[in-house]
Amino acid sequence: MSYTAPLKDLLFDIEHLAHIDRIAQLPGFEESGLDTARAVLEECARFNEGVIAPLNGAGDRHPSSWKDGAVVTTPGFQEAYRRYAEGGWQGLQHPADYGGQDLPKTIAAACAEILNSANLSFALCPLLTDGAVEALLTAGSPQLKATYLRNLVSGRWTGTMNLTEPQAGSDLALVRTRAEPQGDGTYRVFGTKIFITYGEHDLAENIVHLVLARVAGAPEGVKGISLFVVPKFLVNGDGSLGARNDVQCVSIEHKLGIRASPTAVLQYGDQGGAVGYLVGEENRGLETMFIMMNAARYAVGVQGVAVSERAYQQAVAHARGRVQGRPVDGSAPGSAPIVHHPDVRRLLLTMRAHVEGARSLAIAAAAAHDLARRHADEAVRREQQAYYEFLVPLVKGYATEAGVEVASAGVQVHGGMGFIEETGAAQHYRDARILPIYEGTTAIQANDLVGRKTVRDGGRAAQAIAAQVEATEAELAASGSEAARTVRARLGAAREAFLAVVDFTVAQGKSHPAEVHAGSVPYLLLAGQFVAGWQLARALLAAERLLAAGGGDAAFLRAKIATARFYADHVLGRADALRSAIVDGAASVIDFPIDAF
Repeated sequence: MSYTAPLKDLLFDIEHLAHIDRIAQLPGFEESGLDTARAVLEECARFNEGVIAPLNGAGDRHPSSWKDGAVVTTPGFQEAYRRYAEGGWQGLQHPADYGGQDLPKTIAAACAEILNSANLSFALCPLLTDGAVEALLTAGSPQLKATYLRNLVSGRWTGTMNLTEPQAGSDLALVRTRAEPQGDGTYRVFGTKIFITYGEHDLAENIVHLVLARVAGAPEGVKGISLFVVPKFLVNGDGSLGARNDVQCVSIEHKLGIRASPTAVLQYGDQGGAVGYLVGEENRGLETMFIMMNAARYAVGVQGVAVSERAYQQAVAHARGRVQGRPVDGSAPGSAPIVHHPDVRRLLLTMRAHVEGARSLAIAAAAAHDLARRHADEAVRREQQAYYEFLVPLVKGYATEAGVEVASAGVQVHGGMGFIEETGAAQHYRDARILPIYEGTTAIQANDLVGRKTVRDGGRAAQAIAAQVEATEAELAASGSEAARTVRARLGAAREAFLAVVDFTVAQGKSHPAEVHAGSVPYLLLAGQFVAGWQLARALLAAERLLAAGGGDAAFLRAKIATARFYADHVLGRADALRSAIVDGAASVIDFPIDAF
């Protein structure tokens, strides 16, 4: 199944929700207005549709393989990656000082969606490199930056994130990998890391591992973790590659999905210790790693949008072409394409609504990130940073859970053929299933939303969002259209449900944490659906304004309005049920005896 990048929708969101014209007024982004966004996205679409997307099915059928410590990627990946790096795609949002293009995250995120839709397994390699760049930019010494950043930004080298160990999954307090100082500024690293995405491969000259480890005498728990750069090949003083470091890939995993992406088990220190270089200060590694993790969490949310778009496109194509059954209303005399059947239309609209809702949420978050980084007013930067941080768990949690729902619906639209591998619908479902798990499960995102993003500030960030939504409701009321009235009613009800949950979480978060966390994932889903619904309401208003002015693609704009209305009726309508489960349903979770499971 071929892939076509949804340029109209991406550019609509960039222009009317992210307000790229305002972002282009920020220092350093003056050349990054709508014309630049359009040119970059059009070229991104051409490259990914022609080069990366055709390898998606091949990667599923012929995944990466391991032998004697070496990993061979899917045929075609090497050439595709070479062209990806030469095209400058790795450096889109990274500083020009290190060879990047220094574009806003708003544009880079749209390109990331296109890449991930084209080939999720391929896109995972650049995703982790982006995180490594962010960590080094923030905490790396001048020497580390000079040694590694230019080659990472160019894509000549790739990066990884090494957190997980066999005994320490998400609980990083249990990390045992150790680092021994050598007296010359280097360390020797010993230990085992698992689930390392692209921890070994044949795409790039070098792999730069960012590794969490403990220095001797460090405090117990997360306060005693340090972060180290441990390259696959040591780097000589002149920048050339030297000896192979003491890190080996001892196996790769056999997975449900994303099969072309090698997920490595890495062993450090079997030959005397892998040479590592401290990033930042000893015992403060987790702070820096969280920079990578936050970047990766947002990026995984974009992956949720991307796989949803790919599954939706395939489902629509099948529904238009598959002739079966007569329409129940007699609108056709004989058998007709299944897109005429009401339930198939409901499935397709549910898929479309989640895609556009999650996309608008991700683009809005990217715009907040750009404002937080570059706005001249410090108060605005703080406000937008708080907004962005509140949105990250929503982007990661809601967009990936929606991705599973959308991919599952895609299989359902295909019927029995969706269960057959040859159609490709099953691959989207299998690929999507990892997204709510890696880079922090949905429950971990929900814990972050409850603790750091709601209880800690007494609900102020959440209430500030609700106030903005209320202003949008007033605009919907002023519109007067039937669609606007419907969306306003559903959005207002969802806002009330959201605020009730925020009040419950703030009031009970410290005194009854188990009861609050029993509903933490439903809270995240409610918040994600609510904010996505708000973005679609804003899109509806923008579409109505354009139609009234006689501008834009009228069919596209009418579909935008119809999708927002469907989202309000069929997704925002879930809000009160979620509120009830969170506020009134904790006891049925907590009181159930563990021995009865």
